Amino acid sequence: MYCQKCRTPLKLDGSLEALNPAAFDLLTGSTGRTLPEPGSTKLPYPQDRRDLYDRASRHSASPVHKRIIPPPLHGGGNLAKPPRVPRADSGNMSFVMLTESQVVPPHAVSGVNDDIPSKGSRPANAQNLEDGQFSDQVERTTRLFEIISSRSDIDHPICTECTDMLLEGLQKRLVAATKERDAYVSFLKDLNSSIPTDEELEAAQKSLEETLEEEEAALAELDALEKEKAMVDQEIAALEEESRQLDLEEEKFWRDRNAFALTLAEFQNERDALNMRYDHDSQQLERLQRTNVYNDAFCIGHDGYFGTINGLRLGRLANPSVEWPEINAAWGQTALLLATIADRLGFEFQGYRVRPMGSMSRVEKIEYPQQSLSESATAGNGPKQAPVPKITTLDLFSSGDLPLNLPWLHRRFDAGMVAFLECLRQLGEFVASTPTPVPSQQRRGHPGTATGGLKLPYEIKRDKIHDASIKLGFNQNDETWTRACKYTLTCCKYLLAHASNAAGAGSSNIANSAISTPNEQARVADTPRR
Repeated sequence: MYCQKCRTPLKLDGSLEALNPAAFDLLTGSTGRTLPEPGSTKLPYPQDRRDLYDRASRHSASPVHKRIIPPPLHGGGNLAKPPRVPRADSGNMSFVMLTESQVVPPHAVSGVNDDIPSKGSRPANAQNLEDGQFSDQVERTTRLFEIISSRSDIDHPICTECTDMLLEGLQKRLVAATKERDAYVSFLKDLNSSIPTDEELEAAQKSLEETLEEEEAALAELDALEKEKAMVDQEIAALEEESRQLDLEEEKFWRDRNAFALTLAEFQNERDALNMRYDHDSQQLERLQRTNVYNDAFCIGHDGYFGTINGLRLGRLANPSVEWPEINAAWGQTALLLATIADRLGFEFQGYRVRPMGSMSRVEKIEYPQQSLSESATAGNGPKQAPVPKITTLDLFSSGDLPLNLPWLHRRFDAGMVAFLECLRQLGEFVASTPTPVPSQQRRGHPGTATGGLKLPYEIKRDKIHDASIKLGFNQNDETWTRACKYTLTCCKYLLAHASNAAGAGSSNIANSAISTPNEQARVADTPRR
């Protein structure tokens, strides 16, 4: 015997070897039908399927199912194998009637009926008797397991481990079935509790009658409303026709309105374009009127204690220190500014000529020689000859390489700066003697008035401007010289403002953008050192 689930060899219990009819009936009776007979007459399948089954099973033999149990792995020698008896169908197994002769071991019956055998045939009969008993035992056990298997959904026999697993699965199914039963019981209780009483049925019947009466009244009212609706539909149809006519008139009106709006939009776009062009041209004209090439070319300001021109510091202090190349470049820009203003105003320096040459700018001093009386008489008898002037070139730059750091060796540089101050003084006196035009506040083209000339903010006397000397002498410190340079740039800014006013006397914005107030100039000149 093998376990029908795990195919493990089994050793049957000894109690199965000698079963009396009562024990056999108990075992076969305990395995009743697993599926109960349906209580209702309603078939769980269509009738045509039942007819097809009846036709197929009318002339067919009973199905035979043979349970084949493989032999043990290790045979038992010459042990005789009992013959297999064909197993009947599982449906007929429920009605097999077993007699005592089929249940009681054959050796018991044969022992009663057989006489005492002879001595010669005793060993052979004993061997045949044992083989018969073993065969009957196997056949009886096989039939018992087949009957049990046919009455349940489990194939027998099974081992102890598979039995435990089977019991565990059945226990889970039992728990699930118990929960389902409890749910059905609870649902049945709720359903029974919701069954209406006689009073509720009477109230429901009365309510139904009232509802039917209300329904009849509502139907009558519905008929009246349908007639009224038909009249309203006719009126609506007339109004819709009138609405269509109004829609046509409105469409014509909107077409005319859109055409007019398109014409108006074109006119407004043209007007806006003209206004935009006018505004752009006005702004361009105003920007051009405010443009001052002199202020753009020469930006004079201050950086702490230093005066600056185009970002170049003019002056020298111990801290912060300014390199000589920057100072030379600043003097070159200042010389270019002075020469440009003089050329713009048509002024010519007396005895000097400014030569702006970048970082190596110079001032030429022109001296005409004086003639004696004899030379004058001799020249009077002959043709006049212009005297040849003596030109002395003065530097407006310094390399800063001084032997022994002696400041009085700046003679050429000092002479050049003194000559520059002289040129600045001459140009300032010329500007002061020239009337300054005041721009009119009225429309363009209206003549303006003239006032007195512009006077320089600081007085220039030889090598001094205001109270500071422009020379780098023995007793001259860098702070005083730096202040003198700042005063020089302030005077140049005043002259630049005058030149700007002269260049744009017809525009009021030019003077306001080019010239600065005396308070601002004083603030630039008197800015304390950081």
